Amino acid sequence: MTENTVKPIIGLIGTGVMGKSMAGHYLKAGYEVHVYTRTKEKAQDLLDTGAKWQESPGALAQQCQVIMTMVGFPSDVEEIYFGENGILAMAQPGSYLIDLTTSSPSLAKRIYEEGLTRQLFALDAPVSGGDIGAREARLSIMVGGSSEVFERMLPLFQYMGTNIVHQGEAGAGQHTKMCNQIAIASNMMGVVEALVYAKKAGLDPTTVLKSIETGAAGSWSLSNLGPRMIADNFAPGFYVKHFIKDMKIALQSADEMGVELPGLTLAKSLYEQLAAMGEEESGTQALYKLINK
Repeated sequence: MTENTVKPIIGLIGTGVMGKSMAGHYLKAGYEVHVYTRTKEKAQDLLDTGAKWQESPGALAQQCQVIMTMVGFPSDVEEIYFGENGILAMAQPGSYLIDLTTSSPSLAKRIYEEGLTRQLFALDAPVSGGDIGAREARLSIMVGGSSEVFERMLPLFQYMGTNIVHQGEAGAGQHTKMCNQIAIASNMMGVVEALVYAKKAGLDPTTVLKSIETGAAGSWSLSNLGPRMIADNFAPGFYVKHFIKDMKIALQSADEMGVELPGLTLAKSLYEQLAAMGEEESGTQALYKLINK
């Protein structure tokens, strides 16, 4: 896909916190973009800036050469790909299917294998970086599938991210995202506990951050979500409900491999307590509310 190549028509299913920014980057770059989401009003800003609305995933798939999906749960992925009028049934042969959802590695393999029987080329490409990374086009993108297909799609990935790595065969992107979520889960507990401790010790948490975020304790969550916790800003960059979903996928995959993950098990139990408090729609930094009670 060089400068002189005709730009493919891009379809994006799911225009939430992340998907909206992704579609916006392609519109700004001059691509024809078609969108679908369950609630049309959520896509209105994109429609106002030139995106074209489609009434279903299948209708979108018929119109686009590159179909990207960014939805909530593996059950959503399965429905929009394998449904009677879903993407796999309706996409034109030769199309590229890119699932950006954090989903099940085994489901990614099913999409890849079924796609090949229909001359469709699938990649699993979950992302990390939250709302800020999506907005600023500096996501980390972890890709599984054919290396040849990855190279063809790399120019499109570069509109969304800066750290784009082909991890291996189908499902490898999802496994890598599980590694990412496992690391975040335990780190988030540490960030929250550190800031609660600082507050209880009578320190200024903002001043504490200045000392610890550039040292050995430094992390993306500490620098980006720590200030939100201090400001009581629990708006979602990434929803609690989706993080719980990711942790369940990781624990299920780990169980299948005979791996014990005690830190992740604890983090999941804490986030489930947080969700029971009515915080499912909050950002993951809302764990601060549970520990700071």
